[in-house]
Amino acid sequence: MQFGYTEACMGHDTGDRHPETADRLRAIRQQLARRHGVEYVDADPAAVEAVTAVHDAGYVDDLREFCADGGGNWDPDTVASAGTWEAALASAGLAQWAAERALAGDDGRETPFSLGRPPGHHAVVDDAMGFCFFNNAAVAAQSVVDDGAAERVAIFDWDVHHGNGTQDIFYDRGDVFYASIHERGLFPGTGDVDETGSGDGEGTTFNVPLSAGAGDADYLLAWEATAAAIERFDPDLLLVSAGFDAHRHDPISRMQVSTEGYGRLTDAVRTTADETGAGLGFVLEGGYGLDTLSESIATVHETFDGRSPVEDDGDPNDATRELLDEVRAAHGL
Repeated sequence: MQFGYTEACMGHDTGDRHPETADRLRAIRQQLARRHGVEYVDADPAAVEAVTAVHDAGYVDDLREFCADGGGNWDPDTVASAGTWEAALASAGLAQWAAERALAGDDGRETPFSLGRPPGHHAVVDDAMGFCFFNNAAVAAQSVVDDGAAERVAIFDWDVHHGNGTQDIFYDRGDVFYASIHERGLFPGTGDVDETGSGDGEGTTFNVPLSAGAGDADYLLAWEATAAAIERFDPDLLLVSAGFDAHRHDPISRMQVSTEGYGRLTDAVRTTADETGAGLGFVLEGGYGLDTLSESIATVHETFDGRSPVEDDGDPNDATRELLDEVRAAHGL
């Protein structure tokens, strides 16, 4: 894979006790150093105009001033520093790079993966929350639509938390499809099955809120329904908001996805992108166990480097099957 990375993202300092630290990127790069075929690409930061295409300009100005004053706690969970403004623009720019390269035809061993921080999928139109300041995937999707590089973009979010910000930004839009498989009841408490979009966006929001304890087989079954909806939408670009905190050993999750499970899910997503002819790119979101995060990303890389994931012999639980019946009914699948 090609990995987008820039040192500016290391300047976002959340302190010693915060789970979202620069150590996440250090661990990923250390793990990838043991693998072959890894390429790093720097990218330009996002322009402020690209950010304000999805975020309120007043909020963006407030964040810039907050960081210029040294930062602090934006809210109890979301911490900024003097370096956060530059890091947030860099992280959004890396996501733009991933979207642009995917649409330019980079695939296979050249598939782009943006290693940016702070993450983005909780950032709503006019506020930061959940460790996120700018919605990186949303900035990238809007940019390629505005540039005419894509008419329709699908964003698939496999982070354990629902991406309320991404859903919020595109909820009434018919040209961006947002799908999320997440743990029911976790922060931020959104992402119910009946949240399907409104107006021109009716049917373009797709939520699968799995019960705590769901594992590989549950996620793969959930992906089958999600893939059917994405195929019907027929996007030019499929962006994965790739959080790895549904891992069974992540410190803030109750899910049971294995490292190998992320390889299987990656392979399934790649197959759908190939079948729809969509460009495919990845944008880093959460994942807070340094070993599980870095090993899972290495598995995603190796899946594109020719390694076939080991087949799963588990079965989805009954609650997942019942939930998927509800999801399919809500979307006429």
